[in-house]
Amino acid sequence: MERIFSKGTLRQFWEKHPETEQFLKTWYETAMKSDWKSPNDVKNAYANASILKNQRVVFNIKGNAYRLIVKFNFEKQWMFVRFIGTHQEYDNINANTI
Repeated sequence: MERIFSKGTLRQFWEKHPETEQFLKTWYETAMKSDWKSPNDVKNAYANASILKNQRVVFNIKGNAYRLIVKFNFEKQWMFVRFIGTHQEYDNINANTI
């Protein structure tokens, strides 16, 4: 089973952006049920995900209006939410180091 740190970050975001709530809840439920052991496993589930260096993956949320960056520890089955924001906010960060 996957462990996600932190659902609270997602909840805070969807409370400010209610249009993202169902998309983020669906992502969370899918991730919790998944047994992702590599970036390829993530790509099999989310073909539009972007695999970055440093075990980070970018997920498109709500038709790419928002971006979610998750850092993975595949060995321990941990996921760390590193960023969630609009596409424009995403363009102003370094997704490889956030």
